[in-house]
Amino acid sequence: MHTREHRSLLAGAEKRLLIALAQRLPPWTTSDHLTLVALLAMPVAGGCFARIPHAPWSAAAFVVALACNWFGDSLDGTLARVRDQQRPRYGYYVDHVIDLAGAAALFAGIGASGLMHPSIAIALAAAYFLVAAESYLSTHARGVFRLSFAGFGPTELRIVLAAGAVIVVHKP
Repeated sequence: MHTREHRSLLAGAEKRLLIALAQRLPPWTTSDHLTLVALLAMPVAGGCFARIPHAPWSAAAFVVALACNWFGDSLDGTLARVRDQQRPRYGYYVDHVIDLAGAAALFAGIGASGLMHPSIAIALAAAYFLVAAESYLSTHARGVFRLSFAGFGPTELRIVLAAGAVIVVHKP
């Protein structure tokens, strides 16, 4: 078991929004459904990013895919907590495996786009995986899962990625 610490710039507003969304989801929607949405969104996002140089409209599709990933990834745990259906070990494991697979798909799309040299995309992916591993191991050792650093968390990262995709359409 661990406690969650989330101190990003948008954390407070995001938490209120997620709770409101979770309370309004139909009863047949489960955390696993939302996790599946998050999982499927990232290969779509990677594919859309790879297409940006050939189809600039793919940047908009990339932003939508990131929004779908945010919806599923951010809301799955919130829904479990709101409905008091937490599965801490299972949820922690599945969430992070899916995050890693999604990051791999995203970096593959960025590397395949030609907008970044593939070796740089691989180096960034490796750095991301090292930081993720440190975070997961630290959570196990210290009992605190820190979702953000210096006011920057997953939601802020998605916003930067979305803005970057829109910018490269105009300035590759």
